[in-house]
Amino acid sequence: MRYTPKTELDQRVAKLQEGLRKSGIDGAVIVQNADLFYFTGTIQRSHLFIPSEGEPVLLVNKSLERAKEESSMDNIISLNSLKEINKVLQSFGYGPFQTLGFELDVLPANQYLRYQKLFEPAEIVDVSRLIRTVRMIKSPFEIEILKDVTKLHQEIFSLIKNNLREGISELELTGLVAAVTRKKGHSGIMRVRGFNQDLFYVHLLSGKNTTPSYFDGSVGGRGVGPAFAQGSCTKLIGRNEPVLVDFSFVLDGYMLDQTRIFCLGKLPDHLARAHVAAVDILKELEKISKPGVPCSDLYDRARQLAADSVFEKHFLGFPNPVAFVGHGIGIELDELPVIAHGFNIPLEEGMVFALEPKFVFPDGAVGVENTYLVRKDGLETLTVFEENIIYL
Repeated sequence: MRYTPKTELDQRVAKLQEGLRKSGIDGAVIVQNADLFYFTGTIQRSHLFIPSEGEPVLLVNKSLERAKEESSMDNIISLNSLKEINKVLQSFGYGPFQTLGFELDVLPANQYLRYQKLFEPAEIVDVSRLIRTVRMIKSPFEIEILKDVTKLHQEIFSLIKNNLREGISELELTGLVAAVTRKKGHSGIMRVRGFNQDLFYVHLLSGKNTTPSYFDGSVGGRGVGPAFAQGSCTKLIGRNEPVLVDFSFVLDGYMLDQTRIFCLGKLPDHLARAHVAAVDILKELEKISKPGVPCSDLYDRARQLAADSVFEKHFLGFPNPVAFVGHGIGIELDELPVIAHGFNIPLEEGMVFALEPKFVFPDGAVGVENTYLVRKDGLETLTVFEENIIYL
């Protein structure tokens, strides 16, 4: 178990404060768990106030004791009633406010209306993009955690390779993976920022279980039923079909994303060839991914290469392809940057993102996904395992 050092928290707060000042915003009130954890080191139920100038204040509803144990912030106090928040902030010298920032991309409407009334006549503005931009560049502390996750990913994919057998159900093999990962310190949950994007940390799909679903990914899966209609199902794994494993280990709040293809026997020719095309696309994207290159260039190049193959209509999903070939990752699965058309932010040293060129057919899905760290001269691969089809 790691606690976030105070120097780390101070640096993160300072970066957000710089953005607040440039945007003319008096301060930000942060309530979402992922953002709370990033800026405070705890997710105890609370409101974090970060002024554009001055020391932040964490106002805790539950549990104050744990918040003080887990966070190295200086100002951690109790807030029994939200009605008292203005009074408490004034005691620290903050307010009245002209503009206050909130995470409007995730804040429920009823809470927004309540905050609007509490802080009137202040204007409520969205600071979610500022927050996500600060989080986009990983610090040495964060990279150290991710490097530890790298080792765990290698162990889990080796486990899958050693336990995959004909006749085992997708759910049974998923359960085995889940049991081992929990023993190794997996938190048991993974955070996704997108609205209504619930996600289990093992997507293990075989053969025809590429059923389209609401999930915003290349491959959906049938899942256990209409109440959670994605991912693994009761289907038994057979021979000569692809077994796609999309897995994320979460350690100390941070995750990597990785996909590999296994097969008992031999894949049909179209699937084997499509997998080669996916790996070729990945290698080309690795080659051109350097600091300064716009993220949209990677997506556009991937699309061009897919169009040059005979499998274009199956690229990134079938019959409903997704509009991205990669995504940032860290505390949440869907962080910035987005590797998509029109997302023109240039790659920058310290970014961590996944690339996932995949081809999806009615009889199976193939492709590969790696997570990368942007270094000054290119990409460092954080998910190391055999990228070709793993035949057993």
